[in-house]
Amino acid sequence: MPVIAITPCSKQHDYEEAVRRAGGDVRILDYATDSPADVVGQVDGILLPGGDDVLPSIYGAAAHPTFEPAETGRDAYELELARRAADADVPLFAICRGIQVLNVARGGTLVQDIPSELPDAMTHEIRDTPHAIAHDIWVSEGTLLHTLLRDRIEADVCPVNSRHHQAVRTVGTGLVVSATAPDGVIEAVEDPGKRFCLGVQWHPENFYRTGEFRALFEAFIAAAQKRSNR
Repeated sequence: MPVIAITPCSKQHDYEEAVRRAGGDVRILDYATDSPADVVGQVDGILLPGGDDVLPSIYGAAAHPTFEPAETGRDAYELELARRAADADVPLFAICRGIQVLNVARGGTLVQDIPSELPDAMTHEIRDTPHAIAHDIWVSEGTLLHTLLRDRIEADVCPVNSRHHQAVRTVGTGLVVSATAPDGVIEAVEDPGKRFCLGVQWHPENFYRTGEFRALFEAFIAAAQKRSNR
């Protein structure tokens, strides 16, 4: 059973269950004792979960008034982990904040607050019911994401939940956009040069009971299993 490292976050349960139900074993990392350099040699896959905002100065921006800092040390730890995962080609699945960390780790930038910076955008922050469908995404043909979501896509459209006020702005090196919302906000990126490197802006883990996005986790676990067999 491949070992999937998950960085700590405030809503850990659904990430853990989504990984387990797809066939992975979970290891929750400790910032104080699990160095990123060691982690990439010890696990078969890495999941970067949701959370608060990446420090804007890291990508060369001043903090927006809505900035909500993440837990102390989390930015530096996850950014290093994402970079080392890329260097070692460790399968990486990045969700919500995770896609933003992945993008910044590759030199990209972020929209800090969708409502104020993109006033014509649709509502991307619906928090009352985690698995409530918020809007559609348009998935690009020929991408890994399109292949994995083929059973849920109709005319390149897939409905998703949503609760983010930030998003990818300038795409990082090596990443390609694989989905956008109808308003143009980037909803997924991936690195076609890696065995598995996918970032999504919505929360597929919230559907672990019903399985709407289980294919994403199964593909992630399958890639991690191949690394485990190396």
